[in-house]
Amino acid sequence: MIRNPLYNIAEDWFAQENWRPFAFQRQTWKAFLQGKHGLLNAPTGSGKTYALWFPIVLEYIKNHPDYKTTHKKGLKAIWITPLRALSHEIKQSAERVAHDLGTGLTVGIRSGDTSTSERAKQKRNMPDLLITTPESLHLLLATKGYAKTFKHCSAIVVDEWHELLGTKRGVQTELGLSRLKSISENLRIWGISATIGNLDQAREVLLGPDSIALENSVLIKAQLKKKITVKSIIPNTMETFPWRGHLGLRLLPKAIPIIKNSRTTLLFTNTRSQCEIWFQKILEKYPEYAGEIAMHHGSINKETRQWVEQAIRNESLKAVVCTSSLDLGVDFAPVETVIQIGGTKGIARFLQRAGRSGHRPGEESVIYFLPTHALELVEASALQQAVKQNAVEDRLPYLNSFDVLLQYLTTLAVSDGFYPDAIYKEVKRTFCYQGITEEQWQWVLNFLVLGSQSLQSYDEYKKVEVDEGGLFKVHNRGIAMRHRFQIGTIVGDANLTVRYQKGGYIGTIEEYFISKLKAGDVFTFAGRNLEFIRIQQMQVHVRNSSKKSTKVPAWMGGRMTFSAQMSELLRNELYSASLPISKQSLEIKSLKTIFDKQREDSVVPKPDEFLIETFETQDGHHHIFYPFEGRAVHEAMGSLLSYRISLLSPITFSLAFNDYGFELLSDQKLDVQEILDNNLFATDFLFDDLQKSLNSTEMAKRKFRDIAVISGLVFTGYPEKGVKMKHLQSSSQLLFDVFKEYESDNLLYQQAYTETFEHQLEEGRLRLALERIAQQKFVWKQCQQPTPFSFPLITDRLREKLSSEKLADRIKRMTAKLLKK
Repeated sequence: MIRNPLYNIAEDWFAQENWRPFAFQRQTWKAFLQGKHGLLNAPTGSGKTYALWFPIVLEYIKNHPDYKTTHKKGLKAIWITPLRALSHEIKQSAERVAHDLGTGLTVGIRSGDTSTSERAKQKRNMPDLLITTPESLHLLLATKGYAKTFKHCSAIVVDEWHELLGTKRGVQTELGLSRLKSISENLRIWGISATIGNLDQAREVLLGPDSIALENSVLIKAQLKKKITVKSIIPNTMETFPWRGHLGLRLLPKAIPIIKNSRTTLLFTNTRSQCEIWFQKILEKYPEYAGEIAMHHGSINKETRQWVEQAIRNESLKAVVCTSSLDLGVDFAPVETVIQIGGTKGIARFLQRAGRSGHRPGEESVIYFLPTHALELVEASALQQAVKQNAVEDRLPYLNSFDVLLQYLTTLAVSDGFYPDAIYKEVKRTFCYQGITEEQWQWVLNFLVLGSQSLQSYDEYKKVEVDEGGLFKVHNRGIAMRHRFQIGTIVGDANLTVRYQKGGYIGTIEEYFISKLKAGDVFTFAGRNLEFIRIQQMQVHVRNSSKKSTKVPAWMGGRMTFSAQMSELLRNELYSASLPISKQSLEIKSLKTIFDKQREDSVVPKPDEFLIETFETQDGHHHIFYPFEGRAVHEAMGSLLSYRISLLSPITFSLAFNDYGFELLSDQKLDVQEILDNNLFATDFLFDDLQKSLNSTEMAKRKFRDIAVISGLVFTGYPEKGVKMKHLQSSSQLLFDVFKEYESDNLLYQQAYTETFEHQLEEGRLRLALERIAQQKFVWKQCQQPTPFSFPLITDRLREKLSSEKLADRIKRMTAKLLKK
């Protein structure tokens, strides 16, 4: 035990709670109180919150011996969290420590959910310990006199750093930290992260490469073994031709006994629409659960979300159907079981969700995997292996995000203004902008003042003025107000507020879904059937309806793709289908009928084989390739291959892809041997061919819309009076075309292409996949009919043309015909 009066305060508190601190908690206390920065790697539910709140409070006690009688007001520590849902949990932990140790320290939350009156109160009198989000931190930096607010802040903790790393919110956090380091001399920066493959790099991004903070930092790993049990829900009868049409609802009767036998169950879905459908179907088929189950996703209003979170803690709910809105950190001790509906596409997300159950040190986490179609059981088997092997994934950080930098510099110009030389040094010390050149920096400054070379004649793009002495400052109140409304890096489709006609807020829906509805249409949202009346001032007016509906809002976040580590595990599990049955997992054994039929019609590939299938139907000639690399890589690979084939012969394809492979469909037969003889899977000239193959200009245009919003080139509108997405799209496209024509060296224009290739199409992964395929033996099977492996791809193509009922009927007929053959 560490002998130190300060540590003893913490040890005594733990003893009163009948707990014992873990070694990693003691290590963190010690390192923090020695003045070190650091990154703490600890699993969910292990007490990591107390590992850092304690030393923050102990430091205050050390520096203020008279703390029991005198309270010095002012902000002392900031806790940054990526999710608003976590704030209340973190606040409770902080208040508990501050109160029990008799410090009188106040704790406050500042996020998108914080009321205007509460913000005004904070402005007058900041809490001692503040819990906030990256966006709200930047809003504070946009306030005049912010340096005074942060001057005596001695600690910043970035929670769930692995979630921010590899996103523009992470870049936003890096920039915020770079400013606060200069304002507060004694600032200690700490991150908390779940296990990722590149922990050392995660620490470097947090603290800045070549920084004093990095030199004086530690990486503390909690050596805690968390027992995770993965159980697959296997159908009694296996469909020979799998398709992803029923969202797993066929297995709903198997989920009910699991819910019944657990105190509380979380049912995780990957999309909000799937969440809505599952919630409706449970109540429809099991009405006895009315009042005992609830739904939780990011588009439901704050009050409902908070009520659900509290009801889980109180154990007054039997089950909650949710999305990633409950993925992180919230401490739900009563949750006994988690059911994951459909594949998570990544290991980290799956383990994070598993950790929601048994959310206590030493307790077992139990997660059930419920497949939405039979082949997802291969994914379940891969996740079993991931748990056994302690597999981890990397999170790759962004570099040179000029849109976030422009937003940040405008934030500083809106508040007290900035001197470029001082800020350049700070920015250059961040990981994201370590490679920024003097020339690029000059371009960014010119852009702020003049609005870029081709826009100099338009005053609306000239936001920042240069005062005497070289201070960059925003003087126009309208510009300042618009900027504050738009601080943030999360850009999605325009969100519309859903309200009852007579008032009463229900939640938010993306505009593109509502744009397809006409008055009188009924859709399901927030667990209710609602009739669409009209859109008025960015509000969707609705009334309750007794009619049944098959329309469920879809959100753009539903197209997840496999991570590199996940696709490798998946391939290995798939290859195991060729091993003796004694070496196969339960999931692979259960797919025997599918694999037998696949072998009958084609082959199940071995590790050294790359499968290509061709067959003809009334739709045309199907050419199917199976890299098993995830949909992002398949989208790029399919486009690349179709472009290279077109150079050999004039043939046009329509492309379909899923996580297992991609399909080129044409009205004429393709000579696959010609593809193989001409080495069309080669990595030579990859970047050039990829640019030509994809409509890379169109993809970059879509990417540029987000960049234009983040950088402030395009204004999304005031709350309740947002700009329609089509207007936003057209104005950003106009700017894109201007830059393409007259200013191709524009950094934002170039960034759109960089992000398209590096982040959307994962060019690096595509290159590695092509290198792997080059080592494999091509197996070309000319089939008589669709195979079990190709069936999900074909049915996905039909989905776009048919309603869900018609699709189900059509697939039923197709399956019957194939089985008959």
